[in-house]
Amino acid sequence: MKAVIIAGGLGTRLRPLTYNTPKPIVPVANRPFVVHQIEHLVKHGVDEVILNLHYLSHEIKKILDDGREWGIKIHYSIEEHPLGTAGAVKNAEKYFGKDPMVIFNGDILTDINISKVVTFHREKGASVTLTLTEVEDPTSFGLILTDKAGRVTKFIEKPSWDMVTAKTINAGIYVVDPNIFDEVPRGEEHSFERELYPSLLEKGLPIFGYLSHAYWIDIGNPEKYKEVHQAILRGEVAVKISGTRIDGKFWLGRETHPDPSVRFMGPSIIGERVRLGKETEIKDYVVVGDRVSIGEHCSLDRAIIWKGTKIGNHASLSDCILGHDCVIEDEVAIDRGVVLADGSVIKKGTRVTS
Repeated sequence: MKAVIIAGGLGTRLRPLTYNTPKPIVPVANRPFVVHQIEHLVKHGVDEVILNLHYLSHEIKKILDDGREWGIKIHYSIEEHPLGTAGAVKNAEKYFGKDPMVIFNGDILTDINISKVVTFHREKGASVTLTLTEVEDPTSFGLILTDKAGRVTKFIEKPSWDMVTAKTINAGIYVVDPNIFDEVPRGEEHSFERELYPSLLEKGLPIFGYLSHAYWIDIGNPEKYKEVHQAILRGEVAVKISGTRIDGKFWLGRETHPDPSVRFMGPSIIGERVRLGKETEIKDYVVVGDRVSIGEHCSLDRAIIWKGTKIGNHASLSDCILGHDCVIEDEVAIDRGVVLADGSVIKKGTRVTS
């Protein structure tokens, strides 16, 4: 089975983290985000993945190569200019087969049972099956209404509250018959949500919605990025975590040997070759990337630290995100909501607030 991952966006909502790191390879639990997506697809029988790319595509290709690490084939389809969601997939048409294929939005982390969605698609004789999920506030998403049989009756893109009669939204995961792309103009910007699907519905093609209650999140902004790490550490979503699990609550990577006085107080992930100084406290939901150095008498709580960063002594980090290769000098305090770009240098004794 083939799958397309739409991953050509600029990742603007995650800036400054995505200035140097395209969103598909932003680390999630210390592994490239798109790798979690690929592994989930492979688990459900996908053996060919087509990656739609645009921004910093060479960085992504360098990591994924041809897909042999996962026993699959990876094809790359590069957008020279933005083509919208449907236009981007149309651009990869030469890789399609005749059988239904999965389309995966590049912002989504989920453990939805894709095999069941594919079976549902075939049983219904659908041209398109959209995976649906329920949210408390659907006004920022595309609302989808269905009848009792699951057939889609209406699309409402980013509805106002007076238009909300259900809370089922487009989860950004589709099973489609490739011939629907005959309706998409080549080389032009075209949207699944605003153009293609409403047009197919108007023409009477069978479009169905599959409601899932599995874990689902759009990781596109810093708050959601932190939230997904907390969900992973609580065991709410099944993803692979590298390292050895200790005492059932934290993971240590290879060649990481904390000082015996370091206190692990809550769930955390510590990468490879990490230095943790004396009397440092690792509190709740801390994720530390590879080759990070943390000094003595530090306190980390709900902090995500990307690889190569160096933190001095007596530093306090709370509910923040630090990019690659930052330098945090002694006695620095970084408060809730702060997001530091790669290579940031924070001088001794500074307090950083959002």
